[in-house]
Amino acid sequence: MFREHPIKILKYSMKNIWLLIFPLLRGINAFHFNAYDLYVWIKGAWFDLAVIGAIIIFGYVKWHFSTIDIQDNAIIHREGIIIKIKTAIPLENISVTTAEYPMFLMPFNGVRFSCDTRSGFFKNVDMKITVTKKVSEEILSHMHDIDKTKINSDMEKPDVLSVILFSFLFSSGFSGVVYIATFFVKGGNIAHDIISASLARITETTEIINDKLLIGIPAAAVGIGVLFVCAWLLSFVINLLRYSMFHMESDDNCISVTCGLTNRRVYRIRNKHINYIDLRQNLIMKIAGAVTINVSCAGFGSDSQYLPVIFPIKLEKDIKNMEKFGISHNLVPNFRPKLSSWWTYIWQAVFMCAAIFPARNLSDRFFPQFAELSFFIAVMLEIPCIWFIAVRTAALLTSGISVCDDKIIIRCSKFTMFHTVIARRENMVKLEIKQNIFQKLNGKCSIDLFFCGETRSLYSVKAVYLRDAVKLADIIGCRIDNKYKQLL
Repeated sequence: MFREHPIKILKYSMKNIWLLIFPLLRGINAFHFNAYDLYVWIKGAWFDLAVIGAIIIFGYVKWHFSTIDIQDNAIIHREGIIIKIKTAIPLENISVTTAEYPMFLMPFNGVRFSCDTRSGFFKNVDMKITVTKKVSEEILSHMHDIDKTKINSDMEKPDVLSVILFSFLFSSGFSGVVYIATFFVKGGNIAHDIISASLARITETTEIINDKLLIGIPAAAVGIGVLFVCAWLLSFVINLLRYSMFHMESDDNCISVTCGLTNRRVYRIRNKHINYIDLRQNLIMKIAGAVTINVSCAGFGSDSQYLPVIFPIKLEKDIKNMEKFGISHNLVPNFRPKLSSWWTYIWQAVFMCAAIFPARNLSDRFFPQFAELSFFIAVMLEIPCIWFIAVRTAALLTSGISVCDDKIIIRCSKFTMFHTVIARRENMVKLEIKQNIFQKLNGKCSIDLFFCGETRSLYSVKAVYLRDAVKLADIIGCRIDNKYKQLL
């Protein structure tokens, strides 16, 4: 039987930090700088020490009753003083184990250990404890691990360049930061001109005020733009720290992923518990023929700050080397939308693009003094709309569904991101065929596929012929209504 790291005493004590309000209230009375009040406060200091001692003792008692027991077939965590809580997780049911080595715990030889199963929802971690490094090693020795004699040696390992490119492309708001920075830099100059022209009409005596007010506008706009660029740079650096020293190994039963510099993380992922593999791309990556390989598995990427990536950046042509891992990517889709369905894919982007300048013209009627600024805003809004049209066009050309042996492969897009989802058939929990009024007229539909996972995992392919959707449902083994069987 083991206990958590003694540093957890402080965390448990912090839950009762509210008790310090009593020493605080007593100390406020001594701020009169009256000799008698100060004497009374010092004389009653035992009360303050008693409160602090009670907080620490409560933390110690709660830590003392938090124990970990490792058995041959289960890990058991017991906690609670009055209300006892016992969490027992069979080792065979653990999908992912995670060992974190944060920099602030290194001087204390501490490790944050967590394990998760396929049960539960909303990405709740089933067990999360803080232990010493020695206890962590003992726990991990009972968990599933890679067999060093059966490692897939022919699988290419991630290199430094792939980590840098991944951090660059997936840093928060890269395109948005550059876009907003340009907006404020240019928009600040336009705002300067508009306000300058307006104030000049008032009186000549306002010129001094005009100069004092306006001199800060371009500088403020540039400052805001620089702030957003620095925010992206900060995100880029944080991503580099998170995914640096990225290392991945696998055998037929387990995947080991290690990454991070300031917060080193070691994941062990059970292959048979993976819900699906997700090859993600943005438009630039799609043109360059590159993908990032992610997996959906309970406990991996449950923290919103980390993406569930097992390979940062990889060329599509090299994916054939990962067939042992279950990735079959180069198959031609069996069921896909026709080119005649182009309007279904781009109509939203086209309407947004077409509505911007009429809205700008309408605003100029009511606010003609802002005509230059509104024109600039309209041009800046057109850029993402045109980009979205390009994304949706690429989605039309590449979307589709394939069925190969026991796997189903879905190629689709969500907003500006392209996905190639590879899953075993048993991990698909539902297939929906949807038709709106317009789709009924031309015999087309949308196919929604749902997969196992702690969160809603939905991927859709639009504008597929209804007869193809019925054939797909029949191949997968879904029940088909009699009225649709004639389409087979």
